[in-house]
Amino acid sequence: MNFDFSSIFDLPLWQQVVVAYIVGINIVTFFYFGFDKLRSMMTRRRRVPEKMLWFLAFIGGSVGALLGMQFFRHKTRKLSFQAGIGIIIALQVCGVVYLLLTYPEVFSF
Repeated sequence: MNFDFSSIFDLPLWQQVVVAYIVGINIVTFFYFGFDKLRSMMTRRRRVPEKMLWFLAFIGGSVGALLGMQFFRHKTRKLSFQAGIGIIIALQVCGVVYLLLTYPEVFSF
C-alpha cells in the first residue's frame, strides 16, 4: 500500500481540517501518556489527572492513547482504564459508521 501524502491536499478543506485534527489530537494524547509516565517515575511530582487522559481519548485521541499505553507501558495493568479506552474506541467507530451510512454523499472520496 503506497500512500501519497500530497493526496491529502486534494481533499476539500473541511476534510483536511478533520485529518489534521485527528492526527494532532492523537499526537498530543500519545505525548500526554509519556509525560504522565515520566511523572509517575519521579517522586513528589504532580501527575496528569486521569480525567484528562480520558478526555483526550474521548475527543479523538483514542489511537494515541492506545499507542501511548503500549509504547510507554503506562496504565497497562489497570484493566478498568483499558476497558474504558476500548469502550471509547467502540463508540467512536460506531459514530463514524453511523455518519458514513447516514451521509454517504458527504463522505465520498
